[in-house]
Amino acid sequence: RILEEAIAALDKNTGLKATVVDRETAAAGRRLDARIEIDDDGKRFPLPVEIKARIDREAALGAVHRQIRGLLGEQGVLVTPYLAPKLADHCRRDLKLQFIDTAGNAYLRQPGLHVLVTGQRRTALPADYAPTHAAGTTTALRIIFLLLCRPDLLNAPYREIAAAAGGALGAVGPALQTLTDRQYLIGGPGKRHLVEPAKLFDEWVMNYPTRLRPKLKARRFTAATQDWWKGADLNDTGAFWGAEVAADKLTNHLKPVTCTLYVRPNITKQFIATAAERYRLRADLKGNIEILEAFWKFPTDPRWPDVVPAPLVYADLVATLDPRNLEVAELVRTQYIENTLRKV
Repeated sequence: RILEEAIAALDKNTGLKATVVDRETAAAGRRLDARIEIDDDGKRFPLPVEIKARIDREAALGAVHRQIRGLLGEQGVLVTPYLAPKLADHCRRDLKLQFIDTAGNAYLRQPGLHVLVTGQRRTALPADYAPTHAAGTTTALRIIFLLLCRPDLLNAPYREIAAAAGGALGAVGPALQTLTDRQYLIGGPGKRHLVEPAKLFDEWVMNYPTRLRPKLKARRFTAATQDWWKGADLNDTGAFWGAEVAADKLTNHLKPVTCTLYVRPNITKQFIATAAERYRLRADLKGNIEILEAFWKFPTDPRWPDVVPAPLVYADLVATLDPRNLEVAELVRTQYIENTLRKV
């Protein structure tokens, strides 16, 4: 529905005729949503597309950009109901990411084809246009994160999955059923197997900063010295480095400018009080130190006991849209995530 309306809007605003030539097809062993073909006075331009029901923040756009480039390359086109002017401009100027939306905005750039339409206003969407499915709830995102980090728990009892994910027992069944309905999960109890875990991971990376992260009670601080974190020992404290500091520890290829910590909820107040005294932290809404609640309950990698799971490091780096972070994010993915995804 989103794709059909975006194609119609493209025709209305540019006169370009686009047709859907294939849906749910394969590319490099992974699914893409569809392929379209644009006809410009007899010249045909086949383009693979990825459809997203909502892109309303830069953090989500960064994850989508990584997903589309990884799956579809530079030909890939984002199709979505609406891209705000700031996001559309970011796609064109910074990401070089092609897109069309149902409002009629578009950016397409291929050899022999250059389209730019901006300023089209958001259209009213029916209430059922982009329904929220069970796999998009905060609890389901915890469960998906668990399965991506600990695929050995995929066939564990529901109670064990809920406990390790830090979610409600009653949410496990619906989340797994939705993954089954969306063809990410096959098999029954004891024989469950994830299909295309890399694409599921990309989807989780896109949803995490806008759906789950805002629920983690973020607090910001400033320290007396910029490199205070170098002398901080988090081992056995219930606190873990995330984002830039975590990436530096994992790859040694990044000089952290910001510090992100995930702390177990039951010790957050105590940790902040101790850190404030020891490292002279002070509350600051614009501070470069962010403390969030740790949302998982399973043990971290014993090689890096003071670092959050690698998929979370990657997600936080991608959400920044900072070029230096995006480069290191790819190292984290290659060195610490891809191998696990292949074993799922």
